[in-house]
Amino acid sequence: MALSVTKVPLLVPSMEEVVQVLQSGLEKNFSSVEVSVVDCPDLTQKPFNLSAKGLCGSPRLADVGGPPNLVPLVKKEKLYNMGDVASLVELPGAFMVGAGAGPFAVVGTNSELVCSVQVSEDGKKAVCCNSYISKVDTQDGSCILDPLRDTLDFNLMGNFLCCEGKPGKVLEIKASVRTGEENFMSAVRKSLQNHYQSKSVGLGGVFLIERGKAKIHVMPDFSCTPLDTSEKVNGWLKFYEMDATLVCLGELVSHDPGLDLRVEHFHCFSDHGQGGHYHYDTTPGEVGYRAYFSIAELLYRIDQPPEGN
Repeated sequence: MALSVTKVPLLVPSMEEVVQVLQSGLEKNFSSVEVSVVDCPDLTQKPFNLSAKGLCGSPRLADVGGPPNLVPLVKKEKLYNMGDVASLVELPGAFMVGAGAGPFAVVGTNSELVCSVQVSEDGKKAVCCNSYISKVDTQDGSCILDPLRDTLDFNLMGNFLCCEGKPGKVLEIKASVRTGEENFMSAVRKSLQNHYQSKSVGLGGVFLIERGKAKIHVMPDFSCTPLDTSEKVNGWLKFYEMDATLVCLGELVSHDPGLDLRVEHFHCFSDHGQGGHYHYDTTPGEVGYRAYFSIAELLYRIDQPPEGN
């Protein structure tokens, strides 16, 4: 089935300008902030362990499907493929990082997808895949983090930075000791939103929670009853407090230009068996973040759910 695609150019301010915007904005939410332009570290190395070295080369965002495919009742026919997404964003062979819903036919249940993959030029396989899924143990309700290495499929929704995976200049953000109410990604997004207003600026990449703990949710298996209120959704989700170091992958957009975007979405994994959907840190007095982001040039809205769905 052909998927609808809306392509939107994003505002691409200079990195130096964005440094000043984020420095000023984040200082309202963290006691220590340092924003700069740096050479992207080798992301194939620890603690990142991603599938390509950098976040540069034709950076663009893909917003696929969305929460209306999950609530109030799941639409299991919404099946997607990362190779197809790479083609739809006009970047065959893309390196993709981000957050989505795992392939239930492969995993055996609903799950959170933490995507880190470089697809082949023909989109039929992964050149390198270091993705994970996080699911709920049906026996004791704990979180299970498993590698996902042999499929490019995902379901329902996904928010990805797509690029050529090349080294290059990126934004580095260091922020610690949270003094405000915003979580890290919301503080970054709202700093951009307050400055650029109705102009859309997109960032994508990786941030680390290097110190402290964070509130993370993991979706259990699909609900048999309609999730038609936020209270029901929150009652269905499973929440956990997870420990640093957490590696969080995703993207954010400062302003939705009328495309029903998920304006911020990050999922995390770790080397200690924890991972899922990032909400916020639970230890503001000790938390430490370190991020590397590219500024996206384009946004592709793929298979946007019908209005009012």
